[in-house]
Amino acid sequence: MKPKTISVIGAGYVGLTTATLFAEAGHTVHLIEINPGRLKTIQSGKSFFFEDGIDPLIAHAIKSKKLLPTGHYEQAIPGSDIIFSCVGTPDNPDGSSNLSFVYAAAEEAAKYIKDGAIYVQKSTVPVGTGEAVEKIFERAGKNVSYVSNPEFLREGTAIADTLGFDRIVAGSSDKPAAEEVINLYKTLESKRDEIAKRAKITFVAKAGDYIATNRNSAELIKVTANAFLAMKISFANSIAKLADQAGANVTEVMDAVGADPRIGRAFLNAGRGYGGGCFPKDVSGLISSATEFGVDLPIMTAAADVNESMPGYIANKALERLDTLQGKKLAVLGLAFKSGTSDSRRSPGVKLANILDHDGAEVCVYDPRANGEAKEDLRKSVAICDSLEKATENADAVFITTDWPELKTIDLPSLKKRMQGDLFIDAMNCYNKTNVEAYNLTYVGVGR
Repeated sequence: MKPKTISVIGAGYVGLTTATLFAEAGHTVHLIEINPGRLKTIQSGKSFFFEDGIDPLIAHAIKSKKLLPTGHYEQAIPGSDIIFSCVGTPDNPDGSSNLSFVYAAAEEAAKYIKDGAIYVQKSTVPVGTGEAVEKIFERAGKNVSYVSNPEFLREGTAIADTLGFDRIVAGSSDKPAAEEVINLYKTLESKRDEIAKRAKITFVAKAGDYIATNRNSAELIKVTANAFLAMKISFANSIAKLADQAGANVTEVMDAVGADPRIGRAFLNAGRGYGGGCFPKDVSGLISSATEFGVDLPIMTAAADVNESMPGYIANKALERLDTLQGKKLAVLGLAFKSGTSDSRRSPGVKLANILDHDGAEVCVYDPRANGEAKEDLRKSVAICDSLEKATENADAVFITTDWPELKTIDLPSLKKRMQGDLFIDAMNCYNKTNVEAYNLTYVGVGR
């Protein structure tokens, strides 16, 4: 495939990663971002969020004039052969997907898009969205092919996941257009070793699958995959609650259950539940979408309910051992929804901190990367600390709520000296109980 001229609409986690990698594969990529602050940061050669390996790639792509950030559709869309829509799809209060950004992006692109171009939807959308987007281009009198190309990257390992992909899905009623999108990814695959070297990251060079489907199947694949993984987490947490009552160890249980190759060990880790910009939204969006088609998904409703209960369940573990939370100094360590990212959206750590604060505790929080992003979602009386040491000074209890390497390898003797209490609540089940108790700390896990 000869180098293409591409536009990427939206410079969030998906859009910025997609645009940067295609630019590094040799294509000319216009990246449209209407937020002036984000745009300025990207134009300076950096990401506005933390993601391992992305900054050197952005800097190189901009210097080579392959990545062209802009705030204007009219500067990007007219000359582009392929346009990727990577705008946000937040959920509405009722759990359904808010598609206003998706439709607004398509409406604006329709003003400038050339006939014969391919419009690719990379944002996670409910099944049936593609049909509505196609009608936008039809009303504008444009002959445009539509392809659904859901992303499967994980925040914190987005570059590695894209280079070492499991599958690339392209769904369309226009088979040549789907094939064109697949061929675009093949150009990226051919450059992935060079790109990884420049990013200074490692990845597993899998023989990933290229999967062509119809449009609606492609739209349903992404949310189904995320919903299934979320369900595994909630299943593990349901068993953890049973293990707490029965005197079993959920880690031992899931190790043995996951040894069955039909089940697998991944995502069977009990703890404070899932968060982030995908799992909660995709579960609620799938439930809402199914309802619109007259289908009930009680198994997914139950998974969402279990997940919602976990921060409160962990707070109750502290209450049982402290008798009261009123006036207690509690340290919550981990605000990012997972390690490797600064994203704190729907973070269980943030929710736990807010519950503890609401119940009268003096709450101090710390995260290696997410303090800034979490600030808006934390209650005003929660103290944000710039170090682990400050957060845990004179603490009655410490909660581990994100599995950052720094938080998984705390100097326990020093921690015990700083604390005025001894309660160590491992909401990630990432510590060895015996090792913690060796330093006169009271260990509490989830289902252990």
